[in-house]
Amino acid sequence: MEDDVEGGSHTLARPAEQAPAERAPAERENVAPGNVEPTVNRHRRLRPAFWFVAIPLGIALAVGSAGAVAVWRIQSSIDHKIERFGDPFKDIPATERPAEPAAAAAASAASAASAASAMNLLVFGSDSRISAGDPHQWEAGAQRTDAIMLVHLPADRSGAYIVSIPRDSWVTVPGHGKAKINAPFSWGGPALAIRTVEQLTDVKIDHMVVTDFTGFARITDLLGGVTIAVPKATHLGNGKQTISAGKHKMDGETALGYVRERYTLPHGDFDRVKRQQNWIRAIARSAASSGIQKDPERLMSLIDALATNVSTDDEFTVGDMRDLALSLRNVGSGGARFLTVPVLGTGWSPDGKQSIVTLDIAADKSLWAAIAHDDVKSWLTKNPSAPLGETVS
Repeated sequence: MEDDVEGGSHTLARPAEQAPAERAPAERENVAPGNVEPTVNRHRRLRPAFWFVAIPLGIALAVGSAGAVAVWRIQSSIDHKIERFGDPFKDIPATERPAEPAAAAAASAASAASAASAMNLLVFGSDSRISAGDPHQWEAGAQRTDAIMLVHLPADRSGAYIVSIPRDSWVTVPGHGKAKINAPFSWGGPALAIRTVEQLTDVKIDHMVVTDFTGFARITDLLGGVTIAVPKATHLGNGKQTISAGKHKMDGETALGYVRERYTLPHGDFDRVKRQQNWIRAIARSAASSGIQKDPERLMSLIDALATNVSTDDEFTVGDMRDLALSLRNVGSGGARFLTVPVLGTGWSPDGKQSIVTLDIAADKSLWAAIAHDDVKSWLTKNPSAPLGETVS
C-alpha cells in the first residue's frame, strides 16, 4: 500500500485484490430453527443498500431542477432499479405492534399541513458474502447483520437520529426465546427482524432498509473517497494492512477494511459500531462538500449506483423517498446525530457458548420512549455525552 502525503492527509491507494475472508465458526452461531425463509419478492434479488437518506436526497437533487417529463423518467428509472422484499408488516399481528403514543399522534396531526410526521426506519447492514435475502441463495445463519440501526426522523425535520444496536445484544425473539439481535433476520427475514426490534423498543417501525457494506464502498469511490481521522495506527479488517495515525482519504476498499476490523480494537464490536457510524458520517460530509449536485453526470451516476444497491419494503415508494428528501432539504450533514443504545457490558449466554452484549434496560427505556414520543432533543439534553464524538478509535 502506498501513502501519498497530500495537504496534510494521507491518500490511501487501493490494496491488491483480496479473496473474501472465510467466515469464522463463531459468526455462524445463529442457525435457524426449521430454516425459515424470509418473505421476499422472488422476482427481484435483495441487494446492498446505501444509507437510508442518500437515495431520497439524490432523487430530490435530481428532480428539483428537471422538467415534468424528466422528473417522471428519473423517478421511473430509479423505481425500476430499487430492490423490494415485499411487505414484511403484513405478517406481523396488529395486536403485537406498538401503539402510537398520544403525544406523537398529536405532533403528527399538527404537522399534517406540512405533509411531515415523525418517521422511524429500521436499517440492517449485512456483511454476508451473498445477496442478503435472495431465497435462491438463502443459507441458514449466513445472513449475518453486523449493523443494526434505528433511524428516527422528527416531525419538524430538524435532523436525524441514528441509534445503533450492537449485533450481539441479548434479546427476546418472538417465538424463539432469547438470542442475539442479529439472529431474527437470519431466522425469519425482515418480518421477524421488525417484530423483534418493535418488541424490544416499543417503537413502531415505518419502513425497513437492508444494507451491505460492500455497497458503501462503491459509493465512497464515486464520491472520490472520504476523509476519516484515525487517532492512532490501526489494522484493517483484512489483517494484512496497517494505517498510521492522522487524517486519511480512504477509497472504498480501504474504508471497508476500516469498519470490518474489531479484534484489535480496545472495545471490540463497540468500537466497530463507532467506525460504522463514522464512515456514514464521512460519506454524508463528502456528498455535501463534493459539489456533486452541480455536476449532472456525476449526480446521475451516484443516483444510479444508489438505486441499484437499495433494498427496501414495497411500501417505501420512490414518491415517498422524494417527499422525505424534500422535507429534509434544509438539514445539512451535521444534522445527523449518531448514538449507540446504552449497554451494561459484555458477558456470556446462559449456555456459556456465545459472547453477548447486555443492554441497559432502564437507560434504554428512556431513549426508546423519547423516540416513540418524538422528543429525542430532550433526552440528549439529559445525556449530552451520548452522541458519537469527532474522535473514533
